Amino acid sequence: MTKWDNEENNLAMDVGVEKMESLYSRDEKKQYQLEQINEMVEAGGGLVKTSDIEKLGVDYRRVLKFVEEGYLIRVKSGYYTTKYFECSEEQWIYKLFGEDGILTIESALWVYGYLKDRPYKWSIAINKNTSKSRFNIDYPIVEPYYTEPEVMELGVTEADFAGGKMKIYTKERLICDVLKYQEKIDRNIFKQGVWAYIMDEDKDVAKLMEYAKERKVLNKVQTMVGVWL
Repeated sequence: MTKWDNEENNLAMDVGVEKMESLYSRDEKKQYQLEQINEMVEAGGGLVKTSDIEKLGVDYRRVLKFVEEGYLIRVKSGYYTTKYFECSEEQWIYKLFGEDGILTIESALWVYGYLKDRPYKWSIAINKNTSKSRFNIDYPIVEPYYTEPEVMELGVTEADFAGGKMKIYTKERLICDVLKYQEKIDRNIFKQGVWAYIMDEDKDVAKLMEYAKERKVLNKVQTMVGVWL
């Protein structure tokens, strides 16, 4: 082997070492960034803003790459969590809508035990003046029911939910809304929910009729529910 061949081999080895060191350095940096993001998620109760991630020196393209690789999960516009943060769907709903949202329709039927299985989407009643962007989220799946402010609090109570208390409509207000939004509800869920209320011994028929007038579904209540009461 000539001197020239030795020099070429040495150069190739040096280049290879540099590449390995560069790769190792990138992996270390990536791991460090993910650890910092995870700490921010833990401190923020499960969520971190894009702007806070960028303060760590992580640009938006890198954020998208972390999402693609499964390290980050986009919860809603500008907010992320990590795959390491353990949080149930119920806890996410409580975090995102516990202050001003009200459990309704399918979700409320499930909470009351009227449905055996939890529907795949969450039904949340919200003031119609609320920004629509709040529901531009990838997880969990939420269907908003934009409600007039004057009837928003009609028939509201609280239920144990995700380790806390969350607003939910009373059974009577709920059934009136189920009848009102019948066309938006899966047929089997509709039948199961209404029949479960009819069979519920802990119901208030007088309140049901009162709310039926307020929600303008009195005729439906009388023909679809009243005949069984």
